[in-house]
Amino acid sequence: MRHHFTVLALALMLVPGLAFAERVVARVSISTQTMEVYHEGRHLFTWPVSTAKPGKITPTGVFVGAEALSKHHRSRLYNNAPMPFAIFYDGDYAIHGTDQIKRLGHPASHGCVRLDPKNAEILFGMVKWEGMDNMRVEIVN
Repeated sequence: MRHHFTVLALALMLVPGLAFAERVVARVSISTQTMEVYHEGRHLFTWPVSTAKPGKITPTGVFVGAEALSKHHRSRLYNNAPMPFAIFYDGDYAIHGTDQIKRLGHPASHGCVRLDPKNAEILFGMVKWEGMDNMRVEIVN
């Protein structure tokens, strides 16, 4: 195991940020309405999500580093709607829990990525543990 850390340390010296930005990866597919969660390159979970409903947008792209974490967040934009375990990754866009669990697997949000609150809590805990700078969100069509 010691050798693994030596190689990792060498890689980090040669390519700053190489491993740290990839400790927690949330890969969201808009077409399949799923999120795959990876930790240190290992696939751990595949969860149903809800992304933007027709007329709204969930921005695609790669977002490195979470901007903010808010365990008991409420939306300022949408009638104080609960957004538990919110991980903000691009301005007002976040991955968060929802009370509309039956809608998961189908587009239903105003642009955020909604998860079952139990799954949102797991991801939130991973990001909190690893650090916000060590998360990457990938959203693809």
